[in-house]
Amino acid sequence: MAPMGTGGLIEPDGRLSQRGIEYFVARAKGGTGLIITGAIRVTREIEQEPIAPLVRHLMLDSVIYVGWLNELAEAVHDYGARIAVQLTAGVGRVASSQQVRTAGAVAPSPLPCYWSPDVMARELSTGEVERLAQSFEFAAEILRTAGIDAVQLHGHEGYLFDQFKTGHWNKRTDRYGGDLDGRLRFSLEAIEAVKRGAGADFPIIYRYGLTHYLPGGREIDEGLEIARKLEAAGVDALDIDAGCYETLYWPHPPTTLPRGCMVDLAEMAKKVVKIPVMAVGKLGTPELAEKVLKEGKADFIMLGRPLLADPDWANKVKEKRTEDICPCVGDHECLNRMFERKYLSCTVNPMTGNEREFAIVPAEKKKSVLVLGGGPAGMEAARVAALRGHGTTLWEKEAALGGNLIPASMPGFKEDYRDLLNYLSTQIEKLGVTIELGKEATPELVQQMNPDVIFIATGAAPIIPEIPGVEKGKVNTAVDLLLGKTVAGESVVVLGGGLVGTETALYLAQEGKKVTIVEILDSIARNIHTPNRMHLLKLLADANVRVLTGTRVLEITDEGIIIMDNRDERSAVKADTIALAVGLRSNNRLSEALNDKVSEIYAIGDCVEPRRLINAIWEGFRTARLI
Repeated sequence: MAPMGTGGLIEPDGRLSQRGIEYFVARAKGGTGLIITGAIRVTREIEQEPIAPLVRHLMLDSVIYVGWLNELAEAVHDYGARIAVQLTAGVGRVASSQQVRTAGAVAPSPLPCYWSPDVMARELSTGEVERLAQSFEFAAEILRTAGIDAVQLHGHEGYLFDQFKTGHWNKRTDRYGGDLDGRLRFSLEAIEAVKRGAGADFPIIYRYGLTHYLPGGREIDEGLEIARKLEAAGVDALDIDAGCYETLYWPHPPTTLPRGCMVDLAEMAKKVVKIPVMAVGKLGTPELAEKVLKEGKADFIMLGRPLLADPDWANKVKEKRTEDICPCVGDHECLNRMFERKYLSCTVNPMTGNEREFAIVPAEKKKSVLVLGGGPAGMEAARVAALRGHGTTLWEKEAALGGNLIPASMPGFKEDYRDLLNYLSTQIEKLGVTIELGKEATPELVQQMNPDVIFIATGAAPIIPEIPGVEKGKVNTAVDLLLGKTVAGESVVVLGGGLVGTETALYLAQEGKKVTIVEILDSIARNIHTPNRMHLLKLLADANVRVLTGTRVLEITDEGIIIMDNRDERSAVKADTIALAVGLRSNNRLSEALNDKVSEIYAIGDCVEPRRLINAIWEGFRTARLI
């Protein structure tokens, strides 16, 4: 299990909460061999929390932390797993804006802070760096005392260790700067400190990016030299990653990056060292993970978000039940929750981070359940209701299950969403849900069935804006274009720069079309989380998609569209096809018609209000678990 932060599962004094322990234990119970925690700080001396003496990070600077670490170690050991703790030197120049403006930030050299570039991070003194490196000795001693099996040092993603060993950020002239040996000295002294504290035989994993994919950042050749030097320093395994905050889509790969996107880097590292190399990066497909091992490209497979989506991943692979693996869709709701200081969880698995409270248990009273709509909300509600023992029927008016997941999964870069659609439809079929396709619900049909519980999950449909000329034949909804119901011409204008509009534009551009996005707001892809947005914008630029922001459409003509920008200047854009992606409108007529016909009726998903996938899945899950 790759290291990931736990967010709100941390207690204010720096301990992991009981729910946090249960979160890790669920992954051990699910067959994971080695679990690596998220980052734990070794001192609070250097980087002060803006809410001090309370903290928002796991801490390891006092013997009081032996307790929860020992409880965690013994609990995962019960299931045959091993536990490694990730230690960090700190965040440095990538500290949050709140921390920067209230408590300041530190760095190897005076540097602009990432989130607040108008603020310069303070250069750490030589003495401070020495004390920070020495702090790893006491932390390592605690880990060994607590029964932890290994340590991982977090030298990745542009955090403080990484800032020191990278010439792009480290301009020091003391012994912690200069050539690679000087820039790497801070990490090497921390490694020595761990060995003093936990013993020379205590396993050390070092996590870092072989390259930042950033102009001026680390190139692969230097990354390989770092691998050699870390091996010589006594590191026992390398966790090879890529990227930094400026290229956040590498350490947090979105759905638009291909599966196994960093395996080539692990393979390069493996050729220059004899110690084990761990590969990471969208390896949640069992066939791919196995192929990487068989071809000798890595020694260990690391899974991060796939184990949020399904803690039983390993056991399901072992039992040859791969069709039962709930897939990660790469939308980064997990990371967004961390940014918002919420507890770590997952779009497709609401139980993540709340394993005990949200456990699915048999219903005390079995009921007849009717689900109206076979999109993600409806399928999830049907799945959970059936798991609890309710007799469940699902009606879907279309010829296939999926709802808006179907068009969302059509582009080649959305294969993760196709996997989710296949997973949900497979699960409800295996659970014995009665599925009736091509059946549109009416109040009369529902009353004839007379169920105990009704879930209304009738979704939402594209909005057709009131624009002169919108009735012309060249005008299509983005959904129809994605479904192949209509075919785009050689030049396309996409009206709307949200998630649907930008992904449709990229899909069409990759099909060879000349694409323009027109958005009335001042930026596009505003409703997409940071790593996904960064990569999507890069792909749009690479595909030469023209973007017009602060622009509204006045008229659709036979030649294209007439627009007005935010300076009130008019112009024309030629296009063979106009794609409408200006939003969705809820279809909630059945809610009103059935509201007083059944004692238990619940509206879930987009029929309540068009939102994100997480809202659909979570409403289906959280409601069905209570009926």
